[in-house]
Amino acid sequence: MLDFAIFAVTFVIILVGAVLYLYPSSRRTSGIPGLNPTDEKDGNLPDLVNRGSLHEFLVSLHQEFGPVASFWFGGRPVVSLGSVQELQQHINPNHSTDSFETMLKSLLGYQSGMNGGPTENLIRKKVYQGAINNTLKNNFPLMLKLVEELVEKWRSFPDAQHIPLCSHLLCLAMKTVTQLALGESFTDDTEVISFRKNHDVIWSEIGKGYMDGSLEKSSSRKGRYEKALSEMESMLLSVVKERKAQRKQSVFVDALLQSSLSERQVMEDCMVFLLAGCAITANLCIWALHFLSTSDDIQDKLYQELEEVLGSDPVSMDKIPQLKYCQHVLNETVRTAKLTPVAARLQEVEGKVDQHVIPKETLVIYALGVVLQDSDTWSIPYRFDPDRFEEESVRKSFCLLGFSGNQTCPELRFAYTLTTVLLSTLVRQLKLQQLKGQVMEVRSELVSTPKDETWVTVSRRS
Repeated sequence: MLDFAIFAVTFVIILVGAVLYLYPSSRRTSGIPGLNPTDEKDGNLPDLVNRGSLHEFLVSLHQEFGPVASFWFGGRPVVSLGSVQELQQHINPNHSTDSFETMLKSLLGYQSGMNGGPTENLIRKKVYQGAINNTLKNNFPLMLKLVEELVEKWRSFPDAQHIPLCSHLLCLAMKTVTQLALGESFTDDTEVISFRKNHDVIWSEIGKGYMDGSLEKSSSRKGRYEKALSEMESMLLSVVKERKAQRKQSVFVDALLQSSLSERQVMEDCMVFLLAGCAITANLCIWALHFLSTSDDIQDKLYQELEEVLGSDPVSMDKIPQLKYCQHVLNETVRTAKLTPVAARLQEVEGKVDQHVIPKETLVIYALGVVLQDSDTWSIPYRFDPDRFEEESVRKSFCLLGFSGNQTCPELRFAYTLTTVLLSTLVRQLKLQQLKGQVMEVRSELVSTPKDETWVTVSRRS
C-alpha cells in the first residue's frame, strides 16, 4: 500500500511537471496579472518584436493589466512596474545598486559587483559615484572648452543654415566622455573614431538585439558584436594598465584605480560609464536643444536666468545649482523624451509590491517610459512644460523615479552637467529655431533616440 502511495504521488508530480512544460499557458508568475507565454522557447519575445520596442510592449502590457504586470522573457518570468507608487515600494529597499547599471552589466555579461552583499554593493556604488564627481570637478575647464569650441563653430555659420544636432552632439559627447574617462590620449581624433565604431556596434546590439532576442538568431551580427566588445575591452584594459603605471589622478579611470577594485572590475566600470555616458549625454543634449527650438518663450526665460546668475562670466561648477530654471528644462527634457524608458533589477530576495509577492530571482522591469507619460502623475503629459517643476509634488515624483536626488543614475548626473554647460554657453549667444515640417520620431530602446537626424537653425542674439 505504501509503495502504491509513493508511486501515485510521484506520478502526479511528473504529470503536473509535464503539463507545465507542454502547455506554457498554464504557467503563472505567482498570481501577478499578465501575459502567458506565446512561445515555449521565446516566451513573449514575439509580442515584444511585434510592438517594435520593449517600451511600446510595456505600454500595452500596463494598459491591459495595470501598474503591476508580468510576462515571459524566454523561459524566465518578468514583473514590470508601471506607476510611481509601485516603483517607490520597490526602489527604496534596493538603494545599494543602480537599476540602469545593473541592467547594462547583465546585458554585457558582467558579473563582478552584481553578486556581492548589500555592503559590498554600496561600497562599489560609492566608489563609482565618487569617481564621476571627482572627474567632473577636476576636468570642468576641459568640458567648458569643448562646448565653447562647438558653439563658436555654430556662430560661424550663416543665419538659417541647417545644423544636424545628432551628428554634432554625439561627437561632443564622445569627445567629452572619452577624455574625461580615459585621459589625454583621446584628444586624437583617430582614437575617438575607432572608439565610436565599436561603441555604436555594442550599443545598438545591447539596446535592441539582446532585448528582442534577434542577436542570437544572426551569426554575422553576433560575430560583429563580439569582435567590437573584445576590441573595446582590450583597449580599456590597456588604458587601465597604462594609467595604473603612471599613477595619475585626474580622470575617471584614475579615481577607480585608487580603490581596491581589480583591473577587470575597473575595466567593466569604465565600459559601463563609456557606453551609457555617451548615449545618455548625447541624447539629453539633442532632446534639450530640440525642445528649446520649439519655444521662443522658454528660450527667453532661460536666457534671463543665465544673465541674472552668470552675467558675462562662463558657467562654473559652483554656479550650476543656482540655475533652477535650467534644471527644470533638463528635468522636463528627460520626462518628455522618456530619456531612459526602462531599467531593471534582479529580485535578490522575495519581495512584495502592493498585494503582489515577487519571488526571489525574478527579473523586475522599471517601466519608466510608461510612468513618465502617465496622466495621473503629470498634467498634459505630452506637452513640454518646464514650469511644471515649480510644484513640489512634481519634483518629488520625479525624484522617486531616480532622475534626481540621491537616486540619480551617475551617468545622468554627468549628462546634466555637460548639457547645463552647453545650454548656458549657447543660449546666451544664439537662438534656436525648429526646422519647419520636421517630424520627430523616437526610437525607444535603452535610451530614447531620434530615429532620424534632427535639424535646427540658429541666429545670433542681438
